[in-house]
Amino acid sequence: MQALWMVLAAFLFASMGVCVKIASDHFNAAELVCYRGLIGIVILWMLARSQRVTLATRYPGMHAWRSLVGVASLGAWFYAIAHLPLATAMTLNYMSSVWIAAFLVGGTLLAWRPSAASPRPAFQGPLVLTVLTGFVGVVMMLRPSLDQNQAFAGLIGLMSGMTAAFAYMQVVALSRLGEPESRTVFYFAVGSAVAGGLALLLTGTSAWPGWPALWLLPIGVLAAGGQLCMTRAYASAKTQRGTLVVANLQYSGIVFAAIYSVALFGDQIPPMGWVGMALIVGSGIVATVLRARAAPGTPAEEH
Repeated sequence: MQALWMVLAAFLFASMGVCVKIASDHFNAAELVCYRGLIGIVILWMLARSQRVTLATRYPGMHAWRSLVGVASLGAWFYAIAHLPLATAMTLNYMSSVWIAAFLVGGTLLAWRPSAASPRPAFQGPLVLTVLTGFVGVVMMLRPSLDQNQAFAGLIGLMSGMTAAFAYMQVVALSRLGEPESRTVFYFAVGSAVAGGLALLLTGTSAWPGWPALWLLPIGVLAAGGQLCMTRAYASAKTQRGTLVVANLQYSGIVFAAIYSVALFGDQIPPMGWVGMALIVGSGIVATVLRARAAPGTPAEEH
């Protein structure tokens, strides 16, 4: 059953991407982040109340940092969705697992101090190969975007995956401190509303489009629904193998996004782009497996 919950979560996140792409014709990325946060605050407050979870926290600084990097990732992702094919933007955001693997390799090397008492750390061949494969996939997938003068949007999309990795690591830290998921996601929604509102001082606001503004509502609802389904999927996975299956099924969101991208928006993705997408998905799955062996039982990534 946990597999179905994760597939449903992936479908909801991909569907949210469709709404973001349509709404981006009328609103800028800062507005979308702000409105998503406002809607999320209401939904998550109601959820926390129904679960009898208090929203008071002893770790405001950690929540603030998680919200900062999470909002940066969300804003970059929304910008990429607006300017790239949906499947491309979705895949770049799912690079977070590959980025975490890169951080693990880089952190191990930076922490090593050459001495007789401290031998050189073991060469993490599989992890390094996974990271390199992921970035080869990025180059292959973004090559068509570069040909279409979308290089800046591609870099922003790549940044969304990197900052999502920082946000994920902060979520892991908060989870280990015993913070409930609903509280963590609530403060992320608050951070989205505040940061998006402040960004509007720089970007300005768009003219209110009338009925098309209704696309804002499903963005917040689908995001909250996807998060709840993802949480249920991980909670239902009672074994390490089950958790690993759930973690890898999140990549089904890229499949849904690819179908939406071609069927709804008529995006033309060349063969090189599809191969690059497959390399990123494969390297993300391998990175998840290797990370699970190193630190089993880590919580879900968020969107």
